Amino acid sequence: MVKQFIPAVAFIFLLSSCSTFKPLNFTSNRQVATANAITSQSKFIEDISVTAPVVADKTTVVKAEPQGKQHDISTSITPGEATKSKAQSEKAEADMLAMLMASRKEEPEIEDASSVQLKYSVLLKTEVESLPSKTLLDNVDSWYGVRYITGGNTKKGVDCSGFTVAVYSDVYGINLPRVSREQYRISRKISTTELEEGDLVFFITKGNGVSHVGIYLGNNKFIHATVHKGIMVNDLSESYYAKRYFGSGRIDDKQIVSN
Repeated sequence: MVKQFIPAVAFIFLLSSCSTFKPLNFTSNRQVATANAITSQSKFIEDISVTAPVVADKTTVVKAEPQGKQHDISTSITPGEATKSKAQSEKAEADMLAMLMASRKEEPEIEDASSVQLKYSVLLKTEVESLPSKTLLDNVDSWYGVRYITGGNTKKGVDCSGFTVAVYSDVYGINLPRVSREQYRISRKISTTELEEGDLVFFITKGNGVSHVGIYLGNNKFIHATVHKGIMVNDLSESYYAKRYFGSGRIDDKQIVSN
């Protein structure tokens, strides 16, 4: 029995030794592996570098490379095109400035216009450069508003033919007949399309013959002595004068003699 007990005890002891050492060895191996894994992971994280994303500006040229070929899809203007566009713009501005300067040389400046010219620019509804001569305007304007008096020939009162006689004498140095029908008789007859400043326009306001006269200023306007408002400017197309218009006449070779 003793012989049987001794092997049994030895077998139990052997089993107990294996169960003790194997768990210890297993636990030790897990700890070492875990430590190595942690070390490896820590090293991987430390090697990572974080870089801020680069934002492309508006002029960046973006290129795609389909099938190994590069194609520039940028819409940016090349320096050469930009220079050409700027040069064209500068040339256009220079041309416009040159045209403006040329027109200013040909046309009188509005700042240089006298008060009389500005007044008649409004009355005649035209530009200053299209007005009659300043001498003629200054003279007729000195009569503007003078009241109507039959047979009058002064600035205290004047009638239509007295007014034309005074203006022609002062401006052109020409002595016209005293009455309107005689002024019509000696003038060279012209059409309304031929009218120029200083020409005479005639009307039939009473009776059958010429009984009224005025001086043409331009833009279809004329100045004359009216019964109710004295010397003033009217338009040939106004119904009253259009119905009574008789004809126009020109005194040839008239030249301004007054300053």
